[in-house]
Parts: sequence; C-alpha cells; structure tokens
Amino acid sequence: MFRFFYKTLSSHFCFVIVYYSVMTDDFNTEALIKELDFQTSRSGGKGGQHVNKTETRVQVFFDVDACQALTDDQKSRLLKKGTSYLTSYNVLQMTCDTGRSQSANKQEVTEKLLEFIKTALKPEKMRKKTRVPRKQKKKRLDNKRKQAEKKQQRKPPDVPE
Repeated sequence: MFRFFYKTLSSHFCFVIVYYSVMTDDFNTEALIKELDFQTSRSGGKGGQHVNKTETRVQVFFDVDACQALTDDQKSRLLKKGTSYLTSYNVLQMTCDTGRSQSANKQEVTEKLLEFIKTALKPEKMRKKTRVPRKQKKKRLDNKRKQAEKKQQRKPPDVPE
C-alpha cells in the first residue's frame, strides 16, 4: 500500500514523500513477526572455541493454527505447501547456524521464514490447455509408421510350405 504526501517548499519547488506500508501480499509481517518463537542452542561449524561456548544456532517456531495474522484460507495453503518444515502439531520450524553471531542468525532465519510464507501464499497459475498442432500429430504418426516398416523389414521372409 502506497501513501503519497506532498510538501511545497516555495512556488517552484515541491517534493513527494512516498510511504510504503509493511502490509504486503495480504498478510501483515509485523504481526507475523510478533507471533514467532525463537530458541537458541550451540551450533557447530566455524568459530573455533567460541562455538563451543555460545549459543549461536537459532530455531524459529511459527504455530500456523494459532496465528492471528493469517486467514483460514492462507493457513490451509501454508499447511499444504510447508510439509517439509511442519511438525506434527502444525508448527513451522526453521533453523539457521551459518553466521557466527546469534543476532545475524536470528535475522537470517526470520527472513527465510517470511520469504517461505510469501512464496507459499502466492496463488498457483492455472494451466492453459493447449491442443497438439495438426502438423505435429502428422509428424508423430509418420515416424511411427516408418519405425513399423523398419521392424517389418527386419523379419525373415515368410516361406510358403
């Protein structure tokens, strides 16, 4: 949603401020972020001894059934598309441990989850039915006939008894 604000400085100059709302693709990301649960744990990977002492891995949990920011239709679409990330209690779960800091991993996993939700809620394009062109059908049948003739020629000739 775009909102425009006009401000005139003088008779010759004016400028436009464009305000872009956080509401995108029919769901409110701010309300969605408030419903996320984060859990941290120790992660492997780069970082040396630091990795063994700090909890840098971040897991995010998003309860689809209890979500207030999504409609029932959006929830069902999310449950249908997100089977690989869903637990048995319909909770989306994603993990990130690529960065060395907890805050970077938290930001990355949040962006990853929001991007997944955005793509899952995108409506699927309907397939347009198309006919096979007449020339293509003829070509396929000709090739089929030629192949059958080749096979017939490979057979030994029939000898009358």
